Amino acid sequence: MTRPSRRNTRSKTESSSDGDQPPINQNPNSKTRMPARRNRKFSRILSLFLCGLLLVAIGLSFNNYYINPMKKTVKPRVVTPLPAPRLMDLPMFQGEHKESLYWGTYRPNVYFGIRARTPQSLVAGLMWIGVTDGRYSMRHVCQDSDGLKKYGWTHHNARDYGRQVLVDQKLTLTTSFLKSKEIESGYGGDWAVRIEAHTEEVNKEKAETVHLFFYMADEGGTALGLGRGISDITDDHTLAFGSRDDLGSWQLHLESKDDFGFHYAGFKTQHIHNLSDLVQANLGIQARNLGRLQLSDTSDYAPNILVFQISAILPFKADVAFISKSSDSTSRTGERVKILTGDSLTSLLEQKQKQFDDKYQRCFNMPNELNAEAITVGKATLGNLLGGIGYFYGQSKISLPPSSNLVSGDNYLSYWPAELYTAVPSRPFFPRGFLWDEGFHQLLIWRWDVKISLDIIGHWLDLMNADGWIPREQILGAEALSKVPSEFVLQHPTNGNPPTLFLVLRDLVSGIKKNKFTASETNDITIFLRRAFVRLDAWLKWFNTTQSGKDVGTYFWHGRDNVTTRELNPKSLSSGLDDYPRASHPSEDERHVDLRCWMHLAADCMSSISELLEDRHIRKEYGLTAKLLSDFELLNQMHFDYESGAYFDYGNHTEKVRLSWRVVEAAGSYPTREFVREVLQKPTMRLVPHIGYVSLFPFMDRLIPPKSWILEKQLDLISNTSTLWTKYGLRSLARTSSIYMQRNTEHDPPYWRGPVWMNMNYMILSALHYYSEVDGPYRDRAKIIYNDLRNNLIRNVVRNYNETGFIWEQYDQKKGKGKGARAFTGWTSLIVLIMSQVYSDS
Repeated sequence: MTRPSRRNTRSKTESSSDGDQPPINQNPNSKTRMPARRNRKFSRILSLFLCGLLLVAIGLSFNNYYINPMKKTVKPRVVTPLPAPRLMDLPMFQGEHKESLYWGTYRPNVYFGIRARTPQSLVAGLMWIGVTDGRYSMRHVCQDSDGLKKYGWTHHNARDYGRQVLVDQKLTLTTSFLKSKEIESGYGGDWAVRIEAHTEEVNKEKAETVHLFFYMADEGGTALGLGRGISDITDDHTLAFGSRDDLGSWQLHLESKDDFGFHYAGFKTQHIHNLSDLVQANLGIQARNLGRLQLSDTSDYAPNILVFQISAILPFKADVAFISKSSDSTSRTGERVKILTGDSLTSLLEQKQKQFDDKYQRCFNMPNELNAEAITVGKATLGNLLGGIGYFYGQSKISLPPSSNLVSGDNYLSYWPAELYTAVPSRPFFPRGFLWDEGFHQLLIWRWDVKISLDIIGHWLDLMNADGWIPREQILGAEALSKVPSEFVLQHPTNGNPPTLFLVLRDLVSGIKKNKFTASETNDITIFLRRAFVRLDAWLKWFNTTQSGKDVGTYFWHGRDNVTTRELNPKSLSSGLDDYPRASHPSEDERHVDLRCWMHLAADCMSSISELLEDRHIRKEYGLTAKLLSDFELLNQMHFDYESGAYFDYGNHTEKVRLSWRVVEAAGSYPTREFVREVLQKPTMRLVPHIGYVSLFPFMDRLIPPKSWILEKQLDLISNTSTLWTKYGLRSLARTSSIYMQRNTEHDPPYWRGPVWMNMNYMILSALHYYSEVDGPYRDRAKIIYNDLRNNLIRNVVRNYNETGFIWEQYDQKKGKGKGARAFTGWTSLIVLIMSQVYSDS
């Protein structure tokens, strides 16, 4: 179809506007030519005008795209990195240090996994076949539904050694990991894995068989090569080989003195986190076709995943050796394999275990009063914390605010691609980074290895955006994302999280002042703090800008839902204490006493860092803030209730709130029965009368003078069985609270409304220890309470570990039984510091 020209279009338009008038006479002598000349003159003027507009538009476009291209690519501040030098670019984190940490068990979400600290890594791991509800089931990703009786690292030094025991019904697996650096090794060195399998229940009539699956995969999709003798593994023990720019050529070898059956499968896929499904599908086809539980001995073209099945009668032992920068000399490669397998590996593992035991005693100086059981539990707790350190790479998803004018088909913005090296709270439930948890983790880790602790803190601070905000939960990469319900993926830039990293930084500054570190460590810490200062300053400014209250020196956690009809008491997830009761009706008039104390800790720490760095101006600024927030009279005016002797939040509150069943009718559908909130009394501005962990924050922060009668009141609350005291630790919320052990919604059981939590008990113990050593009329009583509480916590954790094989997220306040997530060696690992009586002495 021919498109009409602008001239023809105009002519038609002009003709139609003339109505019934005859066409213009073309006779040159006609008097009707004058209007036509005017029309042509007008047309030329209009054309020139339009051309001018077009030139202006072209000029503006040129300016936008070429002269000032940044206007086109400006990112929202929320997904823009803070414009400051990165901590991880410091020389202390490069070179030998970086290479020494290249390989590790950095995949905490699987029972046994190895990867490198690089975005597109070679990864390795172990799977095996277990039985669940009478059916075969693949064990790979840590999950409660597998029903393992026990699993976790009994020893791990966070650098080059670890030993783990896993008990799956009758089967006991022991996995050991060791790194080695030879002169010929490639970047990051070599590593070895020992797999031992046995059963305590020997069946004389039928031998027990174990099916193990060791795999190697390349996240970048690079093809892996099958060993030349893969069809006859007893003659050639090379499982796989390949080459990478960072490693050079590499080989994977298998050594065992025991008999075993061998099969393999190769896959080409980018979805490594779905490997369990791929292997199970392959086995299922083979089982249906051949009636045997074995891999297909086939491979996709150019596979980036190779899975090797080892089937053997128990007991069984095998060693897998990874040789980097493998030599063209078969004999020299063989020598390196020999070092990492067999008797040589046994000797190396024994040496590493002894070094771990010796360092554990040296770092924590466990008192003689502790029995062997407690020492064993302490080592396993620390080992699993260190063995749970992971490396993640990806982009967080940041929620768009309702007022956002960004045009997007999604409800989120992507953070910049970032890496995170961090400990995790729980391998099966929370195998990813949590900001406020990490401060508690580092209270142990810095005492074990201060360089690793600085490395982890540096990674976290490098995640700070241009506003000084850090996403509180880090869900980076497909493996991490696969463990998170969709409703919890988005991070909200208006919400904070307790700045617990200052707990660690305070300890480090205090340690320097008291000469607890070597000269090299002191130098590293000082250099780190000097570069970190601009980020820490931005972090505090973010809190002061976004979380401050209406009155000077007041703060409240943002993000509470003020329109909910489902929650008994709207949660404050950003506080870390989730469903701990706050004001019944969230508002900007709230004052949260715990956040005020966190801000005092941060300001006081920044003042100390400024003093260390000899910055008088900044020290004075933060010193004044710390002085304001430690003003005892002002604190009492804002938060103290003289009748109960407790510190409380302040806000728009009524106690007359309940959840009740109600029939809700909706047009066009059947009526539904819903559990909804009912407010029976108009709220008023008042103190929120719930005694619990939040009430004790001024005590934990040591803001109460040792001679004050208010200190005695805090000791009363702690030691009273009607409020917080139990035989298993201090409960999170007093029995006298109207919300004690109440559900928050139909589907949310009580979380911080009664159970015993180790992180808060540790902070309370730390304060008790402090008040038991400073002069004052309540010193002796604080000492008695301290000893009783410490003994109760240790006794209960050790008992639960011996009975269940696990450290738990929380403990029941009535019977002491472990609750919540198991294998929770995040902040519950603070039991190690409680055993060793190591607290902040600032």
